[in-house]
Amino acid sequence: MNYRSNSILTHIPQNRDGESILKQALFFTNALNMRIFLLDVIKTGPAIFHNPKSKRNKIRHQKALEKFTDFVKNSLGTDIPDNIILRIGWGKIINTLIAESERGGYDFVMIDKSKHANNEHLSPADVSRYVSKSYCPVLSVNKEYPINEIKSIVVPIDISQHTKKRLYWVTFFAKRLKAKIHIVSALHIDIEERKSLAYKNAEKIRKMLEQRGVECEVKILKVHDRERHTAILNYIEEVNAGMVMIRTHQESRFTGKKIGKFVSAIVHGCNKPVFTVGGVTQKYDLDAI
Repeated sequence: MNYRSNSILTHIPQNRDGESILKQALFFTNALNMRIFLLDVIKTGPAIFHNPKSKRNKIRHQKALEKFTDFVKNSLGTDIPDNIILRIGWGKIINTLIAESERGGYDFVMIDKSKHANNEHLSPADVSRYVSKSYCPVLSVNKEYPINEIKSIVVPIDISQHTKKRLYWVTFFAKRLKAKIHIVSALHIDIEERKSLAYKNAEKIRKMLEQRGVECEVKILKVHDRERHTAILNYIEEVNAGMVMIRTHQESRFTGKKIGKFVSAIVHGCNKPVFTVGGVTQKYDLDAI
């Protein structure tokens, strides 16, 4: 059995965007009772990579950390609590975040997916690339649509994917946030809902979650001539979900494949936080939550 580190990593630029992202990061940190690593990534030339441990570069690193510390203190309006740890990275943002996720020590990484006022110039393609390449789950948030509570979580399922690897995180978030789970699947075929494989799979998940004290309901959508992601996005709005949890194809990071149209459409089409489970999915003990 693997044990969680109880840690989140999030990228915080030293600007107004960073202040907004920090507020969202603190919501999840407090609601989930976790600690958080705040990472500022400094763009730099190749010199620091040739000799990162040189005296000159150590001084640069220390000065950058001191500046970041002042920024976070000013943003918080108080001293930095013990459960907030600051780090400095050097280079390109997405590459640095991928390397950090591979290094380990984090349960998931939080990244801003907003399209407007993004001073770091991260495009939707950059965010999608990180979701597909990260070695741990990714929580993508939109700082333009801040949240302060999550009462319901929508979990779209695909009959072609194994769903048990998602159960840990569904259970974890539901219990910590005291949220109701909505399991949803979209069908193109004209078949009685209860006879569909999607419904049978969803019911199995519902029973497993309810056995662990999680409130849950199942919804099968008939999409007809609509795109699956459009039907799911409409349902997310219908139930006023506070968060979405979806699984990426685990092989995407190893084969170089993108996360796919459906997952990308949910991540970027939904203004609410989207938690993507992929990469190297740990086999955590469900009963240890």
